[in-house]
Amino acid sequence: MIHSKEQIIEYFKSGIKKQEDFKIGIEHEKFLFNKVDNKRVNYTQIKKMFSALMEFGWNPIFEKKNIIALNKGGKNITLEPGNQIELSGDKLNHMHEACAESQDYLFELEQVTKKLNIKIISSGFDPFSKLEEIPNNPKERYKLMTKSMPLGGELSLDMMYRTCGTQLNIDYKSEDDFKKKFLVINSIVPITIALFANSSIVEKKNSNYLSYRSKVWQSTSRGGLPKLFFENLDFEKYADFIMNFPILFIQHEDKYISGSNYTFNDFMNGNIKEIDNRQPTENDLATHLSTIFTENRLKQYIELRSMDTCGWDCLCSGPAFFIGMLYGNLDEVHELIEKWDKNRIINAYLESPKKGFNTELMGKDLHYWANTLLDLSRKGLNQRDILSKKGKNETLFLNHLRKVVFNKATNADYMIDKFSNNENLDELYDR
Repeated sequence: MIHSKEQIIEYFKSGIKKQEDFKIGIEHEKFLFNKVDNKRVNYTQIKKMFSALMEFGWNPIFEKKNIIALNKGGKNITLEPGNQIELSGDKLNHMHEACAESQDYLFELEQVTKKLNIKIISSGFDPFSKLEEIPNNPKERYKLMTKSMPLGGELSLDMMYRTCGTQLNIDYKSEDDFKKKFLVINSIVPITIALFANSSIVEKKNSNYLSYRSKVWQSTSRGGLPKLFFENLDFEKYADFIMNFPILFIQHEDKYISGSNYTFNDFMNGNIKEIDNRQPTENDLATHLSTIFTENRLKQYIELRSMDTCGWDCLCSGPAFFIGMLYGNLDEVHELIEKWDKNRIINAYLESPKKGFNTELMGKDLHYWANTLLDLSRKGLNQRDILSKKGKNETLFLNHLRKVVFNKATNADYMIDKFSNNENLDELYDR
């Protein structure tokens, strides 16, 4: 049982790996729509889709009698609150492996969705549906979250039911390495939002945001970009942060119980009578860490969570962008950002969903910083020099971002242009 801060610190320390053992983990979500009526798929259709995916070797995962996920090796396909589906990828060695994994999954998904007359949208926010139109599913935790999340953030249900993102999971070799990486990724969140903006259309209208998904996450319970994350954050400070953070729910005897009246510290001190005053296990700690919805977070690895999901042409570009900086060129990137003012970063963070590249940060616009970081990432990937079977290194995955920066036009800008010219919603579906 976990009863002390030192145990939490040790939990984070146990994630330390040798640099040669660093892995890459990618997670990405997709919206699914019926081809006939452009409505989000319901749970009955999800079950049919999961059944079809099992023909590709996926194995079912159940909660009580309900299928809620699929597993194959180190990969999982999971179900989000509004029946978005997410691939949680395996821990892989380099971008060639990671991108191949995603492409294999997307090939399987394409075969199954065509068979079932389902269409895919790779956007950060559902461009069609009103919140009340979206079907749910029987995952127990989502019922509890649907009741409790709106109490702490006005757009929390939009986050749950109408957003999709791409996430990258990376490793650290020491506490100092974590501190450097965590400062970098939090400092460049505004740039990440601008560069990967892909959620401009909402309820069939131009939202006047480039990343409406990011706007929603800024108004979500348990989310945001805390100032603490810029204050020489080490394992102990992060442990203090999560110990004093409210609990979302507790899994106890196959039931989900609201923890909203308690912090994790209360749990550690055995002060929760609804669960017979028991103390948390390591699984309870892992659950708590995964229900803190900040832009980036620490588990036994670091999660980067600020990217809108994107289509098949750019899926690998975001992870490659960060791997080049964080695994290939960390010192140079850290030197660039270490003296940035946290208040100016947070101001840019709040403005970037709407202003995109035109947002100001430290006397430059975000397009300037995106171009600078892209160069540093390319340098890092060249220094890694990990080759594919065709002899290409990982810089090939930056091609999409090179076009974005060169043209100063994101996926969101492209969709606004297409939409305003003919308002053809078919353009929003994956090809």
